[in-house]
Amino acid sequence: MPERPAPSADFVRRCLAVLADRGFSRVVTGALSPHEQAGFLAAGFTVAEQLHLLAHDLADLPDLPDAARQLRRARHRDRPAVLTVDGAAFPPFWRLDPRGLSDALSATPRVRFRVAPSAEHGPDRLRGYAICGRAGDRGFVQRLAVDPAAQRMGLGWALMVDGLHWLSRRGVRRAVVNTQQGNASALTLYERLGFRHEPVGLSVLSAGLSS
Repeated sequence: MPERPAPSADFVRRCLAVLADRGFSRVVTGALSPHEQAGFLAAGFTVAEQLHLLAHDLADLPDLPDAARQLRRARHRDRPAVLTVDGAAFPPFWRLDPRGLSDALSATPRVRFRVAPSAEHGPDRLRGYAICGRAGDRGFVQRLAVDPAAQRMGLGWALMVDGLHWLSRRGVRRAVVNTQQGNASALTLYERLGFRHEPVGLSVLSAGLSS
């Protein structure tokens, strides 16, 4: 948890024992900083994915593009279409299921969930979506996905600029985003938007369990 001590190796081992007793075979962490990883690594976790961590001070934002007018607030009934876009945009390790989408939406006290409808196939078909969250004066890009068939059309840019302006209007002074090291297109987008690399990245860890 933010601003709390990182879990010890003994605590992590006790958690793993509980999960093994409940029949789970593998555990994957969220994105952890090097400080947060220590107890997990000592308990037998290994690095599954490495991530870039980038930050934006929101002082100089691009103007909202015309494509932002096509965006709308996501509705609950949009969630199956959102997950279809997510599944097309990400490899299996990173895809969200319904529970993961709910977790992303509830990760911060305030959230902006916007979708890009498909003009060609009707408003219930989506081409992309973004989730941005706010906790006090801190901002988070929780998720950005654009259908591969609709990429390089400015939708990712529009979704991100919309979210960053929303954070700025609400007094956020710093927003962060992480992306896997092999995702060159997302990294290029974030850098063009003004995000800068943090000195230390993040890692997702994994451990197998035996009952």
